[in-house]
Amino acid sequence: MHVGAHVSVAGGVDNAVGRQRDIGGNCGQIFTTSPQVWAGPDIGDDEAAAFRESGADLGPWVIHASYLVNLATPKDDLREKSIQSLQAECDAAHRLGIEFVNVHLGAHTGAGVETGLDNAASAVDELDIPADVTLLIESDAGSGTKLGGEFAHLAGVLDRADTDLGTCLDTAHAFAAGYDLSTPEGVDDVLGEFDERVGLDTLHCIHLNDSKHACGTNKDEHAHIGEGEIGDDGMDAIVNHASLGEVPFVLETPTEDGRGFAWNVDRVRELRGE
Repeated sequence: MHVGAHVSVAGGVDNAVGRQRDIGGNCGQIFTTSPQVWAGPDIGDDEAAAFRESGADLGPWVIHASYLVNLATPKDDLREKSIQSLQAECDAAHRLGIEFVNVHLGAHTGAGVETGLDNAASAVDELDIPADVTLLIESDAGSGTKLGGEFAHLAGVLDRADTDLGTCLDTAHAFAAGYDLSTPEGVDDVLGEFDERVGLDTLHCIHLNDSKHACGTNKDEHAHIGEGEIGDDGMDAIVNHASLGEVPFVLETPTEDGRGFAWNVDRVRELRGE
């Protein structure tokens, strides 16, 4: 089973490997720089080599793109910044030997869903993605004009883009967007719909998060595994679902109530019977 968490790169990207081991993870996710500013990765050759060597037995790894990236935007300046930022992350992934870069579609800000999807697909097609890197489009909680809250949005970009893309399903986001994952039957139905609309063959990562808010609220706030609105029954059904046996689970759960990533990784392994 591949399960890990989004860990810090403070002090150097290679430090993420030790932090992943410390929480019991065997795969994981990182930001290469602050996700709240337009700053590209600043990774030295020695640092990149240290990451590749020390984490050779862990993986897959995912780089999460900046939160500022908005592929769906109708604004030319923001579009260009988004493309440049995402290109830098794809190049960093190649240097680090990381397989995946994960990104949200962003918001159409009034341009309309179809135009937003057109914008996102054409922005992706301007990227020069290294052959050993796959860009993943992540599902969203669906608030406001953000795209990705509906599986049809993910499918729309995959269909429009000439680039070979993958997907990342965030359980808390999907739940907040109205996909009820709180029961085994619900998990079956949601994954069945995902397969029909998008394709489980495109799914390369799951952000495994419980939700502090009810299904369909569009509120994105994560909870400890099994202790949110998805709950133990839903989480058990997700981590043990036959169609997800090879998909890595990456946690973005909170650090609160005296519990952090290590507790949540252990909880996932318990649910899986490991």
